[in-house]
Amino acid sequence: MSELNGTHTAPRVELTLRAILTGACIGGALSLCNVYMGLKIGWSLNMSVTAALLSYGGYRLLELRRLKRGQSTQPWGLLENNINQTAASAAASISSAGLVAPIPAWSLITNQQLSLPLLMLWTGSVALLGVMIAIALRRQFIERDQLAFPNGIATGETIQKIYAQGAEAMARVRMLIIGMGLGIFAKLTIHLLKIKQIIIPGGISLATWRNLTFSLSPSPLFMAVGILIGLRSGLSMLFGALIAWVVVGPFAISEGWVTATLIQDGIELTVPLNDQRWSINHADKMWFKEMVTWLLWPGVALMVSSSLCSFALSLLGVHHKPSASADFSAKANTSPTKTSLEELPRRIYIGLFSLIIILSILLQGILFGISLWLALFGIILSVILAIVAARVSGETGITPIGAMGKVTQLSFGLLAPGQVSANLMAANVTGGAASQCADLLHDLKAGLMIGASPKQQTYAQLAGVIMGAICGPIAYLILVGDLPHLQKLWDDPAWAMPAVVQWRAVAELFKEGMGALPSGAVTASLWGIFTGLILSISERILPTQWSRWVPSPAAIGMAFVIPAYYSISMALGAVIYWASAYLVPSWSARFMIVLASGLIAGDSLTGVGIALSELMNAP
Repeated sequence: MSELNGTHTAPRVELTLRAILTGACIGGALSLCNVYMGLKIGWSLNMSVTAALLSYGGYRLLELRRLKRGQSTQPWGLLENNINQTAASAAASISSAGLVAPIPAWSLITNQQLSLPLLMLWTGSVALLGVMIAIALRRQFIERDQLAFPNGIATGETIQKIYAQGAEAMARVRMLIIGMGLGIFAKLTIHLLKIKQIIIPGGISLATWRNLTFSLSPSPLFMAVGILIGLRSGLSMLFGALIAWVVVGPFAISEGWVTATLIQDGIELTVPLNDQRWSINHADKMWFKEMVTWLLWPGVALMVSSSLCSFALSLLGVHHKPSASADFSAKANTSPTKTSLEELPRRIYIGLFSLIIILSILLQGILFGISLWLALFGIILSVILAIVAARVSGETGITPIGAMGKVTQLSFGLLAPGQVSANLMAANVTGGAASQCADLLHDLKAGLMIGASPKQQTYAQLAGVIMGAICGPIAYLILVGDLPHLQKLWDDPAWAMPAVVQWRAVAELFKEGMGALPSGAVTASLWGIFTGLILSISERILPTQWSRWVPSPAAIGMAFVIPAYYSISMALGAVIYWASAYLVPSWSARFMIVLASGLIAGDSLTGVGIALSELMNAP
């Protein structure tokens, strides 16, 4: 078998040492971006396309240089690049193994911190569990059910195109580098010149727009994220921010449901946010941390109810009408399915799965004091919920990590009330395994499109997880530092840590019992559940021309738990992408997504570098 590579053919080369090392190194670097962005806004990105373009550009330049010198060279093949992107995406997604939500939440509650080696062991065990689950689901979800897995289709299509059009590939690589350069320049300029957010003047009777987190961020990072999520999600974020921070939040403040800590005469007092003693002293600050501890309840309820409702409707066979992407998905499945004979041997699979389960149970017991039966129950629940998350991701491209984690937290809140570590870290296993499971299935979808071997991709995924488990925890400790520095970040509005806020609040709730819920939170959560159900059902049953106008319930719920300026920037980025697609459709289709990916990579890597520099220069 041969593969297309510019204008010449090359023999089939797939699992090579350079493919594994290239993917692991690229993914290790990109894991820094996902950890940084995950702590900032609670999201991480699939890095498969970025890894494929970076490796193609680097090796193509190397090939051209060697050819000019008259030296022989082995072309960077299509199947090698698929191994590269598989390893890279596995490494980059290590952030979802707990580094941006349950682990910092656990540290803030218990005042403990895992050492670097223990962090590596823990995150690696969580991600490996997800890989094992994905191997078992591959044939059912990809070959039999033929789920779309849109990120996988995008990766497979990108790889096919760049090997069919070498000049086009290099143009996209150059745009990626330009985006990275712009991201680096913007981040350094903002940091060195200490450029602040642009405050919107005015406000409402209870608070200023600054108090309600309405401002304009100078960073291009969130606009780039808006380009990737699209117009519907971007505008839904803006709509959700208006509902949360202009309507619902101020109403809760006026009712005295939102509270804050006031220190008076050396005594800590819990007072309503509309208490003049507190509001006057904090008139020039953002009230994010205080308000989000109440707003997260309707926001999380909306996200969880909509995700589970969408999954239930999928099981009942209620689907969107076929679209162009669905047609492409069906076409993609015409790739040869004989690769199913090249799966990981059953004996090796069972042995690895057993070892990983044992490792996970031991680590839960040793590190967090979780009993054997609770740890085992958590793994069983993780397998079930990973199946749910993978199916949802296969249909929508979005992996509901947070929703799956909340289900586990609720389960352990009932089974082991008051046990914060069990509540957080068992849910950590669920969310991390679900993310890694979905990530591998997207990669395997891309592999099916180009005739790759699932067994070879599995080996690449395992190598990527190992590299991610090394680089991700290093990035995490660079960014959060020691416990006092983590607390400082927690108190800094620039580090919203929306995912940490959610996980910590739920864990503290079940630590103290249902009576710890803020006033009005139950009613608000019921409204969130109702809204999530209505929007999810509307998405499914309305005709296509109407359903596309239904706001995204996941995006609205997310806007409840992040500062409004994030939503504003993402909506702006989505509008810019829509306008460019209308004015210059050809250029936009070729370069906008690549440019946005470069901006995110440049901004995030520079942010990690700045944090490392400040850590080294600290007294």
